[in-house]
Amino acid sequence: MINALSYLGIASPAYAEWAMFGEQVLGLERVHDGPDGAIRFRMDEAECRLSVHPSDKNDIAYVGWSVSGPRAAAALAAHISEAGVTVSEATREEAESRRVSGYYWFLDLAGFRHELSWGQWVSPMTFRPGRPMDGFSTGEQGMGHIVLLVPDLEAADRFYREVMGFHSSDRIVIDGTIELLFYHVNGRHHSLAIGTLGGRTGAHHMMLEVRSLDDVGAAHDLCEAHGIPITSTIGRHTNDRMISFYLHTPSGLRIEYGYGGLEVDDLWVPKAYSRSSLWGHRKQHTELPPAMVIDRD
Repeated sequence: MINALSYLGIASPAYAEWAMFGEQVLGLERVHDGPDGAIRFRMDEAECRLSVHPSDKNDIAYVGWSVSGPRAAAALAAHISEAGVTVSEATREEAESRRVSGYYWFLDLAGFRHELSWGQWVSPMTFRPGRPMDGFSTGEQGMGHIVLLVPDLEAADRFYREVMGFHSSDRIVIDGTIELLFYHVNGRHHSLAIGTLGGRTGAHHMMLEVRSLDDVGAAHDLCEAHGIPITSTIGRHTNDRMISFYLHTPSGLRIEYGYGGLEVDDLWVPKAYSRSSLWGHRKQHTELPPAMVIDRD
């Protein structure tokens, strides 16, 4: 059983630009670079939450999910293997590069690499944000959420629910067409969401939740000061009630920077919404690509 979104890897030609961006704008703490020169960041006591790897193309390098331990990981890996998916176990060196005790990995139907990890390395009371702030909401809810764009929404939905074990949170349906599907694995309203990109593969955004609404405002001001495009104004979502804005990263992926997300429990009943925001979130910089478009050819 997956417990949380534990870590994320991005591949990008613009990886070096994340050094300033991650610390001074997002408030992440930069730590020692990875073996391949990856820019790595902390956002809490975990030794690494986000890695941006050098590459000639933008991509989601891997999505790291936490499980309770090696037995749980092996059981889930076996279940995924029974569905006809090739699952591999990481070497000790590979696990150390993720700052975890071990993991299994596989590719989903859209080609995204998922890692089932356990034993995340932590250093309590040592997180130092890159700029003054109250910090991030993580803990048992993990580092936030990721929104992936897939060629076949129906097939991906079945895979994430029936094979990986995600629980449906709700969906956004506009003019009779499903725009986004949301899934949870813990109290966070969603750790994963999926949508479409005209039959292509991509990633729309990752979400970082902060502990203070003032931190959202401060990040907004910093984006303006550094000339970083704000692609959606501050607003509040209908489904998870997050107050947030969206910014454009050096790699094309958006970041939702928010506060006050809704928590769910085992009694949660999935809903359908006809719009994504209660107010705000007006689109800006429409000249930019709508998402990180992934080309693996």
